[in-house]
Amino acid sequence: MTFNGSYVAVVTPFKDGKVDETSLRNLVDYQIERGTDGIVPCGTSGESATLTHEEHCQVIDICIDQTNKRVPVVAGAGSNSTHETLFLTEHAKKAGADGALLITPYYNKPSQEGLYQHYKYVAERVDIPIIMYNVPGRTACNMLPETIIRLAEIPNIVAVKDASGSMEQAAAIIDGTPDDFGLLAGEDALYYPLLSIGGNGVISASVNACPALAAELYDAFMAGNIDRARELHFKLLPLFNSFFTETNPVPVKRALELMGLIGPEVRLPLVEMTKEGTAKMKAVMEQVGLI
Repeated sequence: MTFNGSYVAVVTPFKDGKVDETSLRNLVDYQIERGTDGIVPCGTSGESATLTHEEHCQVIDICIDQTNKRVPVVAGAGSNSTHETLFLTEHAKKAGADGALLITPYYNKPSQEGLYQHYKYVAERVDIPIIMYNVPGRTACNMLPETIIRLAEIPNIVAVKDASGSMEQAAAIIDGTPDDFGLLAGEDALYYPLLSIGGNGVISASVNACPALAAELYDAFMAGNIDRARELHFKLLPLFNSFFTETNPVPVKRALELMGLIGPEVRLPLVEMTKEGTAKMKAVMEQVGLI
């Protein structure tokens, strides 16, 4: 299976310290109704690092049920433990997810061979399409293009979400992997630039708040309307930047609160957005027309 387009790294709404199922279901509908091509729960934006295993599985199950096969669901299933990653990926498969997003093991700082063996171990044991997730700024570990190219030979490893921030690294991956292997932007600001060199789309925190515009950018680009895609890129760029002035997903959760879609709760050790940051972000949202 190939994954193309504008995918949302959907936030996990909380209410009184628990998963807010009603808001999560409404948010899934909000995304699909505005053109989002796929739902990705329990990634960084879903605060997966602070979800219990029970909550993690609950969020995946809710998203699969609410999506009801209207668009693909790619379940966040990564961990710094290979055995925990296997457990979460097995659940994603059993729950009916269309794919699994596996972050490079964080904190451990594995070697390139360790990264290879980690992904190989899980891919050989769970028959589900796997998207690798390389985000060195979060994990202190950069999966190099040659490792990704090597892993692309494994049949059910089908794509990488690249948040290295390096166009050079992304170009090397695109150049060195088969045509049916996907590269999705993990840095929202590089969504359009990566499309221009052969990328397949984005898995984005920002899309939580601007699904229609992000989907239109992809559709315009694929239709050959490059001028419109570029126009949308520059329209969205200040918004993308404003959503990362504080730790993700703090700003985008506040944005969704301002839009009346979810409550403000984040889970410690994250804290709510500052008043100063909120004011600046709100001004950009007004400029873009979100509120």
